[in-house]
Amino acid sequence: MRRLVLFIRQTEASMTPTSQGVVFQELTAPAVSPASRTSLTQAVQKYFDLMYDCDTSHLLEVFRSTAHLHGFRDGQMMSWSMETYKNVLDKRQSPKSLGAARADEILQMDFASADMAFVKARVQIATMEFVDYLTWHCIDGKWLITSKGFYLMSDGDPGKR
Repeated sequence: MRRLVLFIRQTEASMTPTSQGVVFQELTAPAVSPASRTSLTQAVQKYFDLMYDCDTSHLLEVFRSTAHLHGFRDGQMMSWSMETYKNVLDKRQSPKSLGAARADEILQMDFASADMAFVKARVQIATMEFVDYLTWHCIDGKWLITSKGFYLMSDGDPGKR
């Protein structure tokens, strides 16, 4: 079951300072059409499909060719270009080929404007569970990931938890 939580951008005019310097903000809705929300949700589904089947023939239908990925693997900060990430996906045994159940969900979706958004997603790839921070831009009417930050929450190895 997927769940979707929408967080709306905030305006400076609605900021309220607190005694500890933390600022709380009232939420205001940006000018984003329901069609934009629907098309971004469909694009996120394509991302989930790519993570499940690792079919890199669809990579540039999901990611902008100039996108970059950052995250820690084995205690080291990784910084991957699309070419490097394509090689990673090409070498990965897909969850689909393993007959693994799908486990992916949108945790948060936030629009900065009608053509820029942020999605926080949870994705399971084989025994690894990731939280991904995805920056999306609508370019020529198509939502594409322009930046991805990933965090490995669990690698399925009980000895490493």
